[in-house]
Amino acid sequence: MGLANIINRGEKPEGSAFMAAFVAVFVAFGGILFGYDTGTISGVMAMPFVKKTFTDDGLEFTSEQTSLITSILSAGTFTGAISAPWASDTLGRRLGLILFCVVFSVGAILQTAATGRTLLIVGRVVAGLGVGGVSSIVPLYQSEVAPKWIRGAVVSIYQFAITIGLLLAAIVNNATKNKDNSASYRIPLGLQLLWAVILSGGLILLPETPRFWIKKGEYDKAADSLRRLRRLPVEHEAVQKELLEIQSSHDHEMQIGSATWAACFSPKGSQLKRMLTGIAIQALQQLTGINFIFYYGTEFFKKSNISNPFLIQMITNIVNVVMTIPGIMFVDRVGRRKLLLIGAIVMCSSEFIVAAVGTAIDNETSSKVLIAFTCTFIAGFAATWGPIAWVVIGEIFPLRIRAKGVALCAASNWLFNFAIAFATPYLVDEAPGSAGLKTKVFFIWGGCNFLCIAFTYFFIYETKGLTLEEVDQMYAEIKIASRSHQFVPTTRVAAYDEHASDDKKDGQHVYIESV
Repeated sequence: MGLANIINRGEKPEGSAFMAAFVAVFVAFGGILFGYDTGTISGVMAMPFVKKTFTDDGLEFTSEQTSLITSILSAGTFTGAISAPWASDTLGRRLGLILFCVVFSVGAILQTAATGRTLLIVGRVVAGLGVGGVSSIVPLYQSEVAPKWIRGAVVSIYQFAITIGLLLAAIVNNATKNKDNSASYRIPLGLQLLWAVILSGGLILLPETPRFWIKKGEYDKAADSLRRLRRLPVEHEAVQKELLEIQSSHDHEMQIGSATWAACFSPKGSQLKRMLTGIAIQALQQLTGINFIFYYGTEFFKKSNISNPFLIQMITNIVNVVMTIPGIMFVDRVGRRKLLLIGAIVMCSSEFIVAAVGTAIDNETSSKVLIAFTCTFIAGFAATWGPIAWVVIGEIFPLRIRAKGVALCAASNWLFNFAIAFATPYLVDEAPGSAGLKTKVFFIWGGCNFLCIAFTYFFIYETKGLTLEEVDQMYAEIKIASRSHQFVPTTRVAAYDEHASDDKKDGQHVYIESV
């Protein structure tokens, strides 16, 4: 309960939050797949043996080759994210994650076995399918099992796992970079299998989410799942109250509209606003420029006259890991809106400083400024936009379309991830046909972070301390995001009473009453 004591804002929930928090935190392990795969490729492509083996001239990857190998993962992740609702709505959140872990493992094996670019690229596409599916289902699973008072924190831990994956990749790359044989890249690429095996093995023992069982009409299974998560008897009033709120909210949603893909964009019930908010926050998360650092950081620092780019990449990864912790601690205390605004301001300022100094000066001083403000930019991202973008998309959709909504948002993340990974070599490199922007590219990222400030103010609702069902109610009642802090829930579940009259009971259902 240490985490709970740090982030609890004063609520005294009934039952234990340990199991729900443990499940949500363990599932965050899926972020290691995401982060490790993202971080590995940057270092692998800078290794002397890899350049000698995988390039045409045995010296350097061309901008075209770098762009294709790096960005092709995102083509797979986009497809995996879009297909995730089929698995998570049909098989369940838990079995869907296991399926995509298996797909990812196949891709990891192909990459590890590669001796040329073709198999490496195929392996990255297949691994991308797995990563995309996992990235879509993990925040969905976490949001549906976590108690409302620590939901932001446990979903934020997904981003923390991503940062750990990035750091592990940097450490392993640094350890194997000078090996003059295939072990230089096969060790870091092969280790990806370990994360998939741990996650899928643990998932076999974990419960399905109660909201999935309610969606499937399996009330008894939903009750048993919530019993395990809250460590309370099924007949306990708190368990019955939560179940009935989920059931009644879902029944109401189904009366309002369908659960089709088109329903995600319906103006009814502010679905279109929520969908565009989720897609935009994931797109802007990528446009902050964070993956420029983690995809191309090693080569970029090298070309910026920094003597040990692998070491600097490790330092930036450590900053990324450490500064995610304040985000986890404060997301349920300070709130989503304030942290996103603060983070966007810090990132915007840092990147404009890097761009301005790097453009005006080209010496040892500018290199130190580049490192220092790259670290402040990463710190701002890690504590805010990194974790909270995933928190937001896990919270804002109603149950009937939640899997599809989260999938479309995750697909937006990967689409922009692909665009940035593909375009960046052409923007930064000084080779013929490239723009040769070098540090000037930070003007672009800084401008995008200015958009993040405006977007947060006008479109992000404050959802801290609300159940997922209350978030749905808030969107229906509050039309302006900046006034969302004024929202007070107006419905509560009537206390469970096994002797309730027949007009209030339907089997095991006791319906929500307005108060």
